[in-house]
Amino acid sequence: MTKHPDMIPQVNAEQFLKQNRLEQEYPFRSHYLQLEDACYHYIDEYNGEGQSDNKEVLLFVHGNPTWSFAWRNLIKPLREQYRCIAVDHVGCGLSDKPQQYRYQLSRHIANLQQLIEELDLQNITLVAHDWGGAIGSGVAGRMPERFKRIVLMNTAAFRSTMIPFRIALCRIPLLGSLGVRGFNLFARAAISMAVGHSKPMPKRIAQGYLAPYNNWNNRIAIDRFVKDIPLSVTHESYATLLDVENSLANLADLPILFPWGKQDWCFTTKFLDTFLDYFPNAQTKIYDNASHYIFEDVPEELVELISGFIATHP
Repeated sequence: MTKHPDMIPQVNAEQFLKQNRLEQEYPFRSHYLQLEDACYHYIDEYNGEGQSDNKEVLLFVHGNPTWSFAWRNLIKPLREQYRCIAVDHVGCGLSDKPQQYRYQLSRHIANLQQLIEELDLQNITLVAHDWGGAIGSGVAGRMPERFKRIVLMNTAAFRSTMIPFRIALCRIPLLGSLGVRGFNLFARAAISMAVGHSKPMPKRIAQGYLAPYNNWNNRIAIDRFVKDIPLSVTHESYATLLDVENSLANLADLPILFPWGKQDWCFTTKFLDTFLDYFPNAQTKIYDNASHYIFEDVPEELVELISGFIATHP
């Protein structure tokens, strides 16, 4: 584990992985970036020879209620050729989970941008899912010169009023927090409702998704992500999402790939259609037997698709 000497993360990564028997599923070294008020966890993997500052970078950005664990089956093979970096948003995974924190889209974008600047990442291929689409696209739209390709799956980076009823229920004041933070309903539901043909999710994998969110305090970001969906102009993150949407124009000249799980009941193919309005020349691949957790349903296919996409757009 690499960390600043003044930094004491809330979670000991090695101990966490050992206690939850995740060393083989998640065989990565932990790194931390010291933000102003939290330790920001990320992994930085490359198994090849001659890594340099201009090495191709794959930057994986997760959504809610997942963490960098979601990318493990893509990173393991792809790190043989590319430098693979995957973050845990503050409040998620192995990052700190402060209780007094502004869990908003603007803050998550700023955190990711700080990591890119601190590591001086160039030639980035963004690989993002769910909330990671808005967060990653928000950063790419601000600094497109650092990005080389964009891969977005089952996500959105623009305003929408489409929200499933089961998610809307989680936004109800007090009652929603009781369900999300008290009973862990959001994360527990996802391990069965977000997968397609790979259902039921193996117990050890389900445990991997749930382990960082094992009590009320540790589920704060899950709750705040749900509440941070800006459905009206009065929402505090509406202006930020509008900025992200407007900045998509800055990415129009980049190669863009949209792998999509067709069975997703949240980010349906209607969201893909909207993306194609912005990027009509983008490459798409719809997986009929995959759902929201597309990386669990078709990981081998995604590795092949992304590798081919990079090779086609050197």
